[in-house]
Amino acid sequence: MTVLLTPSQVAERAGVAVSALHFYEREGLITSTRTAGNQRRYTRDVLRRIAFIRTSQRVGISLAEIREALASLPTDHAPSKADWSRLSRRWRRSLDERIARLERLRDDLDGCIGCGCLSLRTCRLRNPDDALASDGAGPRLLDPD
Repeated sequence: MTVLLTPSQVAERAGVAVSALHFYEREGLITSTRTAGNQRRYTRDVLRRIAFIRTSQRVGISLAEIREALASLPTDHAPSKADWSRLSRRWRRSLDERIARLERLRDDLDGCIGCGCLSLRTCRLRNPDDALASDGAGPRLLDPD
């Protein structure tokens, strides 16, 4: 017999708001069934999915990447530890690259004034080798990203 949980039970156990469950469902990250009275009910395996979603978001994984990963999981039973390990291995290289970028940013931040750098000779973050100086005076980087 499959145990079905109400949205409030799932929200309490997962540590999220009921509105988060509805958002995750709209985004295709979790699914529910409906009762005869059109009330949502969730299977217990949704708790693992929500934990995965929240942990993935904390490390900077996009919802699109999370959706793609969750789509690869079995739908007829709860995902196994091997399933979760496979998913986390997928992102290891990307996370390592992100960590390296953040470490470079941290190490170089003390020389940055955070303005888009215009044509400062010492900025290695946004204007390596003072490349913008050849474009003339004035701001060139209007987008902070």
